[in-house]
Amino acid sequence: MTDSGKRMVVFYGSQTGTAEEFATRLCKEARYYGISAMSADPIEYDVETLKELKEVEDHIAVFLMATYGEGEPTDNAVQFHEFIKNEETDLHGLNYAVFGLGNTTYEYYNKMGKDTDELLEKRGATRLSELGLGDDDGNIEDDYMNWRESFWADVCKRFGVFKSEDNLHIRNYKLVEHENMHTSKVFKGEMGYLGSYGNQKPPYDTKNPFMADLTVNYNLCAEDSDRVVFHCEVDVSKARIKYEPGDHIAIYPENNASMVEQLGKRLAIDLDQVISLDCIDEFSSKKNPFPCPTTFRTALTHYVDICTPPRSNVIKDLAQYATDENEKAFLLNLSSNEGKSQYNDWVMKDQRHILQILEDTPSLQPPIDYLLELLPRLQARYYSIASSPKIHARSIHVCAALVRYKTRAGRPAEGVCTGWLEKMIPSETDQFKIPVFVRRNQKFRLPRRATVPIIMIGPGTGLAPFRGFIQHRAAIVREGRECGENLLFFGCRHEKKDFIYEEELKEFEKEGIIQLYTAFSRDTDKKVYVQHLMEQEALKLWELLEKGAHVYVCGDAKKMARDVHKQLLDIIQDYGKMDKTEAETYVIGLENSFRYQKDVWS
Repeated sequence: MTDSGKRMVVFYGSQTGTAEEFATRLCKEARYYGISAMSADPIEYDVETLKELKEVEDHIAVFLMATYGEGEPTDNAVQFHEFIKNEETDLHGLNYAVFGLGNTTYEYYNKMGKDTDELLEKRGATRLSELGLGDDDGNIEDDYMNWRESFWADVCKRFGVFKSEDNLHIRNYKLVEHENMHTSKVFKGEMGYLGSYGNQKPPYDTKNPFMADLTVNYNLCAEDSDRVVFHCEVDVSKARIKYEPGDHIAIYPENNASMVEQLGKRLAIDLDQVISLDCIDEFSSKKNPFPCPTTFRTALTHYVDICTPPRSNVIKDLAQYATDENEKAFLLNLSSNEGKSQYNDWVMKDQRHILQILEDTPSLQPPIDYLLELLPRLQARYYSIASSPKIHARSIHVCAALVRYKTRAGRPAEGVCTGWLEKMIPSETDQFKIPVFVRRNQKFRLPRRATVPIIMIGPGTGLAPFRGFIQHRAAIVREGRECGENLLFFGCRHEKKDFIYEEELKEFEKEGIIQLYTAFSRDTDKKVYVQHLMEQEALKLWELLEKGAHVYVCGDAKKMARDVHKQLLDIIQDYGKMDKTEAETYVIGLENSFRYQKDVWS
């Protein structure tokens, strides 16, 4: 930082890219205050260098920390979190501020943000601004905007700086067009290493995914169902990728090809032009916003998110390129404090992506390179693995529901990854490869001893990891080894339409491997869900808990997981003869001993 003249560094703990996006924005805003800043991925830096920041005069260290899963640090922040947890770490003299990114549907809301703020203070660092908390279940953009206003006010007060509007639209990257470049030097969708998709070498991870053959892809639901749930199988035998039941598989999707073509036409660009976006700041650790050189087509297909409604800062920066004054005023208002409600209504609730915004404001003609700079990176999609290596050592199975609907504005919308997968049905003539890697999930594991009973609660596609669990225990039973009881509580709307893996589950039940409890919410006059099945089997569940059973929940965090949690508390209160506080303490004990594990999403 001393050599580069930087005095502010923004560290981000990011799983889905939002914290990284906010870090980029904050660094850009710093220039309005005459402060040179840089964003930093903590996994790429020696955490010990935090101690050296205090040597930089009037330095500022900002931490934008997302919470992953059940109160865990994101993959790239694990080492940093261990560092600040260490009581021997001395950070006296470090000036800091923290903004946490979380979701109130999860039990441990914003735990990483709160922990980081508290631990930095305990290690002697000086808080520059109050902790900010963003809620992705509400409006995390508003939460961030409110926090950064107070943050910059505190910075101005502390360091005597002020905001200048002279450089309102500051560029981080410059466009370079390449002529006659050999294709071997051009990125074609690789995440980190040029040519890696053609020359595959382990280890396989976020920057080096394995190009796996998609060997199976079919719909698990009946033809007359209003749902589509894919069963996919990818061949990982050549990669020798190891996995355990409970792990996640990450898939890097491609954006819709038709949307990419429409963007190219709307912005009047040659999609196959080879380009680079090179960082203007020679001291920046991030030389390009995505792998370069590449083509406009590849960037729009593989590297930037064109489907998520753009944040207000993107609209603000694009507004200058509207030639119609009324449209320009409309876009500027959307991105202003006064226009927050209109932004939420017109952009977020109507779910307008960038192409639709361009269509609805015809005079808006931004340079494609600036648009690529502003749009966030397209992220991998994570799915619970639906198989066990004891039965499927050469392949990984995925169970994913197709996301497709009409927006409030009446426009068609679909999930980026599931909409892409739907088009890939392998056959003798059609072969497909998809970029994948495995993410370990140590917080969702079968008991080490196979004799321990397990209780699995997973409606809909929440069944996915439990299919792997059941296969794993079935293999143990077939080996002639002793195995504990395996209870599965599964639910869906209609038995005849949506009962995924029905034949397989009933075969496991017939073998005596599982005890299957099902709820079909739309087949009865009164809707019955998995928590109602738990209530019916309350005594058995309590007896199993007392025998050391492990409880697993997978699926929707917002409603199902909360209802299941409440039902579990009720069972413990009723059959354990406890009051509410004692039951809650009992559940905390289950969690602390890894006997109550969740893999939920909002």
